[in-house]
Amino acid sequence: MSTGHDEPSRREKVTIRTIQRMKQAGEPITCLTAYDALLARLLDRNGIDLILVGDSAGMVMAGRKDTLSVTLDEMLHFTRWAAEGVERALLVADMPFLTYQVNPDEAVRNAGRFLAEAGAEAVKVEGGRSVAPTIQRLVSTGIPVMGHLGLTPQSINVFGGYQLQAIDQEARDRLLAEARLLEEAGCFSIVLEKIPEALAREVSGAIGIPTIGIGAGVGCDGQILVTQDMLGLFTEFKPKFVRRYAELAADIEQAVAQYAEDVRKGTFPAPEESYLDGEG
Repeated sequence: MSTGHDEPSRREKVTIRTIQRMKQAGEPITCLTAYDALLARLLDRNGIDLILVGDSAGMVMAGRKDTLSVTLDEMLHFTRWAAEGVERALLVADMPFLTYQVNPDEAVRNAGRFLAEAGAEAVKVEGGRSVAPTIQRLVSTGIPVMGHLGLTPQSINVFGGYQLQAIDQEARDRLLAEARLLEEAGCFSIVLEKIPEALAREVSGAIGIPTIGIGAGVGCDGQILVTQDMLGLFTEFKPKFVRRYAELAADIEQAVAQYAEDVRKGTFPAPEESYLDGEG
């Protein structure tokens, strides 16, 4: 079976130019999330092109109900850990709520910390027209920016839930216009979350930068999932767009229960797992 680390071409360092060339070549872009070095290293070694340190950490790592309470210090911490495990992939960090919406100066200061202190190579911000001037300022400062349209989790209280976005023609036209605006502002890529497949395909064909879909169908230039969803580790709920490639929560529960039973029975550690006198 071939894996990412079996193919020499897969070991070349991924940059924002790499994924833009991938769009032009029609080569799908693979993306997943990570919040620590161990998981980031596993993704990086197996052909993932872009690793996002998402503010989804608030839900899958801290057990919170949404992403809004994730702080800048927490995201810097997670990003710094993930960066230790990344050699090839492009590492992008989510800017948490209220770290870029207040004013462009504050956004530059906060975004710069992800690159200077935490090892990120780009940041991701949510929103369209309202954040375009800030994106332009970030890019002009030398900070690559990934955009995010559709269902933007930091605006969940405005949406009133995690429902499908851009379902009427006015909303579709607005999203397409905002995608073009983000491209003009300097975004190198845009995440499209939970929008109709036909609209995502239209947006992907209308702009020159890569689109990364999550719940947006196969017509995007790449796909991203939260790794804990994809691996079956996060089991609180399962969105329609998630495909589980493993059921690790069940495997872990079984392993932990077996370990506890073996300890209680005195069958762990066994002689082969114990040291004899004189062994180093």
